Amino acid sequence: MPRLDQVTSEEHRAVDEDPPAPAPPRLADPAKPSGTDTGPPGGRTRSRGLLGTGVVLRSVLADLASPAAAPLPPLSRPRRLRLLPHVVVCWLAFGLAFAASAELNESYGLGLALGAVTGAAQGAAMALALWRPVPALWLSLGATALAATAATAAGAHMVTSLPGPRPDWPWSAPAIITHAFVLFLLALRMSARVAVGALSVTVLVTYFLQGLVGGTVYRSTGVLAVVVFAAVVLLGTALRGRREARTQLVEQASLTAEERARRTLLEERNRIARELHDVVAHHMSVISIQAQVAPHLVENPTDELKENLEGIRQNALEALTELRRVLGVLRSENPEDPYGLGAGTGAAPDSPQPTLDRLDALVENTRAAGLVVTTEITGEQLPLAPGVELSAYRIVQEALSNALRHAPGSAVHVELWHFPRGLQVRVVNSRPAQPAPPSPGAGHGLLGMRERAAMLGGTLVTSETACGGFAVAAFLPRNGVAAPLDDPSVPTGEETS
Repeated sequence: MPRLDQVTSEEHRAVDEDPPAPAPPRLADPAKPSGTDTGPPGGRTRSRGLLGTGVVLRSVLADLASPAAAPLPPLSRPRRLRLLPHVVVCWLAFGLAFAASAELNESYGLGLALGAVTGAAQGAAMALALWRPVPALWLSLGATALAATAATAAGAHMVTSLPGPRPDWPWSAPAIITHAFVLFLLALRMSARVAVGALSVTVLVTYFLQGLVGGTVYRSTGVLAVVVFAAVVLLGTALRGRREARTQLVEQASLTAEERARRTLLEERNRIARELHDVVAHHMSVISIQAQVAPHLVENPTDELKENLEGIRQNALEALTELRRVLGVLRSENPEDPYGLGAGTGAAPDSPQPTLDRLDALVENTRAAGLVVTTEITGEQLPLAPGVELSAYRIVQEALSNALRHAPGSAVHVELWHFPRGLQVRVVNSRPAQPAPPSPGAGHGLLGMRERAAMLGGTLVTSETACGGFAVAAFLPRNGVAAPLDDPSVPTGEETS
């Protein structure tokens, strides 16, 4: 036994000894760019490939070991037959379980108990695959392996004692059908990688039973079973891919429709902003002129008054300049259509925005296009805010355009009702005289009309009429400000719709 001083001295020597010198770092080859592999050619690529294969293999094994539920969804239509596939598969599983139990008991001599258990397990696996395909796979493989192993032990005696052809082994006819259903339902609900993994496990079990264990006294069905299983996996994977592609197509179409609606809304708001900028620019010009003329209307204006009026005029001119710059950005790129009202309008950028005074010209142009248009104006025509007149004109214009586009040959009636608190606009067209051609921009005009009414605190209602026509009714407050909701004297446009 070593003494304490010897152990201590040995430890001191181990500590006092210099540690081994680290290896000098390998200098990078200047001829090679930074980050390139200096090892043997293809080594790094091969290691990456092996690493990726290992990750994929571990992922497949994890999926095949997971008992997670993946239920088969019911039919979307007809509603009364939503669970028809589930009922049919369960009845088939019940019948195949009886057939497998009878065959295992009579042809293989497994006995009533073992034959009933293995046959029932195969049928139960087929039904279980509707909700949990991975556990159903292992249940089907386990029942088949148990039946094949037990049949091997009793094979020689049964072949010599039973007349007729030798029984199928290791996959009997009911077992092939039930396992094919299991693989098909698994391929429908799981990814293609998991389906291929399940098929590979089935092939390995078949090879083990037929190639290694062996059943020479039976008629081998391993190759036939593998071909059938590969076909159903291929079919299930193809159907799953087709369903996923269709789902993605529907989602993409929905996203495209949403983006188109959002873009249309922004374009309509941009158009409204252009028009209202013109109205504001007109008022700013009037303010500038009035501020310039005001000092001349007073006999002896004070310096403070002149200074304040000059400041008002300068501020109005600066605001007008900025508005013109904004309008230059918001203008349409089409010089023939600066307001975005449709090609061929010929409106000049400096022309005033239309008001209800130009309603007769609009109606005449619509009549020239082939519609029968009548107008009715009731009530005392009190002054309206410029934005209200502009929006009312645009709503009538868009309603007439919709009638031309969607109700050719119909009769249109335009009503303007003036109330103390605002203006009600109603445009009703009759049933079209002929089918309307398809229009890609359906619904965009209604969106713009709702935006205009909401901007002014008004309301707009659209609906089909009893005779097959269409009605547009809007109420716009006189000053562009919404009235209190509890005021019963204010019509909303819904009374006559």
